[in-house]
Amino acid sequence: MRAVVKDGIAVFKPQGFLDGNGGDYFINLDDINATIKLDVSMILVSLEKVIFFNRNGLNIFVKMFQKINEAKEIIVGFCDCDTKKYTTITKFYKNNLSFSLFNTYKTASLFSSTYNDTKKNILLYSDDKSQRTAMAIQLHDLGHHPIIAQDEKDFNEKKKNNSSYDVIIEQTILSQMSDKMHTRVTGNAIIYTVSSFLDSSVGNSFNIQYHQNSLNIGFRLFIFDAYKVSAMNVHALTFFSKLASSSAEYNATICFAGLTFDKIPPAFKESLEDSGIIFYENMDDILKNKELLHELTHGGSINIKNKRAINKKIITKLPDFIQSTVSTIEMMTNAKAIKEAVNVNSIVIDIKENKIASSIGFYGEIDGMIILVFPTEIAQKACELLIGEKTDDMELILDSLAELVNIVGGKIKTLLSTNNISVNITLPRTYSNIDDLIEVIDTKRGIQVDLSFDNDKFLFFLTR
Repeated sequence: MRAVVKDGIAVFKPQGFLDGNGGDYFINLDDINATIKLDVSMILVSLEKVIFFNRNGLNIFVKMFQKINEAKEIIVGFCDCDTKKYTTITKFYKNNLSFSLFNTYKTASLFSSTYNDTKKNILLYSDDKSQRTAMAIQLHDLGHHPIIAQDEKDFNEKKKNNSSYDVIIEQTILSQMSDKMHTRVTGNAIIYTVSSFLDSSVGNSFNIQYHQNSLNIGFRLFIFDAYKVSAMNVHALTFFSKLASSSAEYNATICFAGLTFDKIPPAFKESLEDSGIIFYENMDDILKNKELLHELTHGGSINIKNKRAINKKIITKLPDFIQSTVSTIEMMTNAKAIKEAVNVNSIVIDIKENKIASSIGFYGEIDGMIILVFPTEIAQKACELLIGEKTDDMELILDSLAELVNIVGGKIKTLLSTNNISVNITLPRTYSNIDDLIEVIDTKRGIQVDLSFDNDKFLFFLTR
C-alpha cells in the first residue's frame, strides 16, 4: 500500500480488519522506504474505513512511524478516530503513546504548514494542559485563531455557540517519538514514571543525559512515580543508588512516591535510604505540601567543577536561538522586538524586582542552556493566550511560562535539525525569584542579549 499525497500531506487508507495478519498487504519495507523519501509535512493513517483493529494491527504502522522519525522531524499519526477508536488507542498505549491522534483529517490538516486553506477560528480543548498549549501555539503560529477552553465545563459552554467557530478540536493529541521513560514536570519537580518489574532494563529506558541536563539548568527535585511497580532486583537497586549519589553532587533530591515493599526485600529500602532517596506514600504528600516542595526544589548553589566555556559551534547558532525566542514572544504579545545590546560575560540583571525567569537545556551534537528573564508584565502578556484571560495568579503565570518556553525549545530543535544538527531538549525550569536563578548559574559565562518589547526589557542568555 502506498500513501496518497495531497497538499503536502501523505495519507494511508487501510480498510476492513487491521489485526496484524497480512502485515505486508498493508505496508512492506519498500512502502516504508518510499514514504520516508516523500517531501511532505505530515504522514497520516486514516482509520475511517477500518472496521476492527487491535494493537498488533496498529503496530504495523507505528513501526513505520518510528522509522520515519529516525529519518526526519515531521508529524506522524492516525486520523479519523471517532470516540471509540480514540479511547481504545489511548488505552492500548497509555504513557507510551508516541504518535499523534486526530479526530478528523480536517483537524490534522490544520497543523500542517503545507496545507493551503483559509485561516480558521478554532475552539480547542484537551484535558492535558501541555497538549492544549502546544496545539494552540502551533495553530497560532500557522495563522489560525485558537480559542482555548480551560476545562470541560468551559468547553461545553463555548461549544453551544458553535456558529462562532470554523472548527472544534477535541480528542486530539500531538506527540513525538520516544523510547525513553515517560517524563513530566510539576511545580519545578521532574517526575519519571516507572512500572512493572524493575531490573537492569531501567538503565536503558532512563535518559541519563536528559537527567544531567535537567540538573544543569537548575532542577533539584526528581520524583519517581512508582505506583505501578511490582518489584525490583539488585540491578535496579544499584542503578537508583548511583543516580541518587550523582544527583547529590548538585544538592538534588531523589524521591519515590507510591512504592510498596510487599515484594521487595526490606534491605533494599534501607540501601536506597542510605544513598539519600526519600519515600512517600502518595505524590500529593510532596506536591501539595508547599513548604516541603519549596525546600526540596531549592537545593542551593553548587560548586561546579570543570566549567565549560561557550564554544564557536554554539555561537554560530545564536541567530537560530534568538529567532526562535523572539518569534514566539512576538506572536504571543503582538509586540515587535528591538535588540539593544549583546555582551559576552556572566549574566547581568540590574533590576531583579518584578521579574521572573525560565531556563531550558539542549543536548546532543551541541549542548547548553538558554535562560529567559521576563518582566512580569511581558510574561502576563505572553501567557494570556495560554491562560485564556488576564491574571495576576503567579503560580498560573509560571506554569504557562514554562509551557511557552517549552515551545521555544521545540522551535530551536526544529531549526537546528534543518541544519543537520540533532539535539533534544529538557523540560523548562521556572524561577519566581531571580536570586534563585543566580544561585543556580553562579558565574557561568555566556552570551547575553538585551531586548525590548514595547519598551519592556527582556533578557536572553545562552551558556553551557
